[in-house]
Amino acid sequence: MNSALRIDHEHLLARLDQLAAIGAIEGGGCCRLALTDADKAGRDQVVGWMRELGLEIGIDRIGNVFGLRRGGADAADAAPVMTGSHIDTVATGGRYDGNLGVLAGLEVVRTLDAAGLTTRRPLVVAFFTNEEGARFAPDMLGSLVYAGGLALEDALATVSNDGKTLGAELERIGYAGSALPGMHRPHAYVELHIEQGPVLAADGITIGAVEDLQGISWQEIVVTGQSNHAGTTPMRLRHDAGYCAAAIVTFLRQLADETGGAQVCTVGRIELVPNLINVIASRAKLTADLRNTDEALLQVAEAKLAGFLESLARDEGVTVQCRRLARFEPVSFAPAIVECIERVATRLGFSRRRMTSGAGHDAQMLARICPSAMIFVPSGGGISHNAAEYTAPADIAAGANVLLHTLLELAA
Repeated sequence: MNSALRIDHEHLLARLDQLAAIGAIEGGGCCRLALTDADKAGRDQVVGWMRELGLEIGIDRIGNVFGLRRGGADAADAAPVMTGSHIDTVATGGRYDGNLGVLAGLEVVRTLDAAGLTTRRPLVVAFFTNEEGARFAPDMLGSLVYAGGLALEDALATVSNDGKTLGAELERIGYAGSALPGMHRPHAYVELHIEQGPVLAADGITIGAVEDLQGISWQEIVVTGQSNHAGTTPMRLRHDAGYCAAAIVTFLRQLADETGGAQVCTVGRIELVPNLINVIASRAKLTADLRNTDEALLQVAEAKLAGFLESLARDEGVTVQCRRLARFEPVSFAPAIVECIERVATRLGFSRRRMTSGAGHDAQMLARICPSAMIFVPSGGGISHNAAEYTAPADIAAGANVLLHTLLELAA
């Protein structure tokens, strides 16, 4: 393969802008929650680009979309090399998260077509349903079903936070495909993504070769106390769900500090009832997000949280109920692919380093069924899930070219 081959990064940037215009929000970001009308419009646009490239389109029953580029005649039945990511966003999403990996994959195909090159193995560019988990839980749902980690029937019955059923929403937007999940069993999977953190930018490094990914534990916690008058109820006689929510937030920060290392803890959502200035809250619903690269330490953190909630309920005279939203163990990516990414980055003249992903990605699900790894490029200011998300054009070009040559090596 031609080592001087490069993608047209201006074309890639233009496509990123076009996709970002669908569901655009103030500040340059996007809101394309999974299986909404905006997501349908984004899907239609990307599938249209796949068709322009002559890719064979496949859609499975969970709505994952695949564009297949045939390989050489001597390996017609060979397992394909897959790349891709997602195009759904959070409500305050940026224009690069997920989208870069999908559109860079299409740019790889466009570059190979223009050069008249055929890889020995087929190439597949994919985008997976509901990666963000912002509307349906858990996150990475489409790739989890694809990898066999969640039953299709259970996934289709999932109810969104706005009361819609996933299967019905797939039907409504026209993306309830006929193929069974797992239609392509990849030889390898490589995902290009923005880092969504500050490490590469802070260190002045262009390419991250991602060697592992944090385990994730999501819970919804509901505290039920007693609503009462804010002025007449003595502090010692309160059963204050609002106080309990604050205590949980404080405990999780202390837990992360005491554990140290890679442990992080976050409460990203709190809802109080009745949510009035002069009424003690009778109910609090909040989320707990625990992550660690070490499974044993993650389990310890979960156990400590459970113990704290038990003592909190006893001491404050409230009831506490927990519901598991998602639980994924840490993932180690394929060393051979990580080394390939490093080798390609060095050959192309880019600085690089090995690193951990603190966010969940479709690659962690694909790693269950094939050798997988990820390529990171810097996020300006470490900002993501924010309209201000930004990655410099030179970094986008670098990541896309590392993806191109990594895929060429794996598909040879």
